[in-house]
Amino acid sequence: MTTPTLRSGWLACLALTAFAVGTDDLVIAGLLPVIALDLDVGVAAAGQLVTVFSLTYAVAAPPLAVVTARMPRRTLLLGGLAVFALVNLVTALAPTYTALMALRVLAALVAAALTPAAFSMAARLAPSGHTGRAVGAVAAGLTVALFLGVPIGALLGSAFGWRSAFVAVALLTGAVLLASLRYLPPLPGAPEAGLRAQLRHLGRPAILTCVTGTVAGATCGFMTYTYVAPITRDLTGTGGAALAPLIAVVGVAGAVGTFLCGRATDRWGADRVLLGTFAGMVGTSLLLVLLALPTSVPTWALAGVLALWGFAAWGFAAPMSARLLFLAGNAGTEALALNTGGLYVGTAVAGALGGAVVAGYGGAGVPVAATAVGLAALGFMALSVRWFPTSGHRERVS
Repeated sequence: MTTPTLRSGWLACLALTAFAVGTDDLVIAGLLPVIALDLDVGVAAAGQLVTVFSLTYAVAAPPLAVVTARMPRRTLLLGGLAVFALVNLVTALAPTYTALMALRVLAALVAAALTPAAFSMAARLAPSGHTGRAVGAVAAGLTVALFLGVPIGALLGSAFGWRSAFVAVALLTGAVLLASLRYLPPLPGAPEAGLRAQLRHLGRPAILTCVTGTVAGATCGFMTYTYVAPITRDLTGTGGAALAPLIAVVGVAGAVGTFLCGRATDRWGADRVLLGTFAGMVGTSLLLVLLALPTSVPTWALAGVLALWGFAAWGFAAPMSARLLFLAGNAGTEALALNTGGLYVGTAVAGALGGAVVAGYGGAGVPVAATAVGLAALGFMALSVRWFPTSGHRERVS
């Protein structure tokens, strides 16, 4: 077997796997009104489809990673893609709200096994010195889903009904499966280890501090993203016309951030780049606070700050993943699964905390809260890096 390179096709398959999962996860937010109308439920009830997916993913990802740890990676990815395509196809036929809810749980379970495996495969297959950019490419797949997959799904939903969006995800996943059959090389699972030993490995302070940092970082970042509409309204005085372009700006900047921060991780090490992205989130959140001081700011100025914020907020995924893989050793996939669960926890906390801030202080109060959370996250990660440094390493990925 030839030595894998970043241009061998396998990395594109892993990035597209992340793109398919990210689209399936996020697209339903844009379909809530038509789903509610079609299934005769309230929009709030339809919104619980998003909640149940996130909670299922967060809870299931770590144990699924432990259970599947010794399974060959190619087998896990191919089997997971096949099941994911089938689940989305069946979702398009869901006759009732209850059936749709059950299928979202099943989709979340499959996604919880797929995404951490894709990240760990990228790291293990990457040539020496290229781990960061390989992990960054997979993370970029998730980010691209925000500004490409989700809008396309929403357009399909408005034109042909919400079921067509899930058919599209199924077809996309099927195409990724066919490409993966051709390009994904064999890769063994983790060495045999007892369940208790794996769980003990995940409970090490070095791993838990990274996951806690991810929860805090996601809370800071996703608070701004979740409530970008009231932030835009209060800072610019404009309505919804500016919202779609601003979200697109954030998505593009986030994709660029994941890619470039992955390359920077290979050059300067995970610790430095990780702290840089956390500092970037704090700095741009503070800029948003300053923008809120005048009565109104130009939309272009807000777009510029949000672009910088999106770069940092999504850019921390690559160095954090690389740091975890170094610290976790043979439990790399399981550590990534635990970290992804932390990401979803942070997203949920961001929604709840940001909602309370908007209710009490309006959209202009969100950057203030995000800055406070970001400062705490930056301080915590600075201590984590000092206690458990990875600086100076190049490759130690299982």
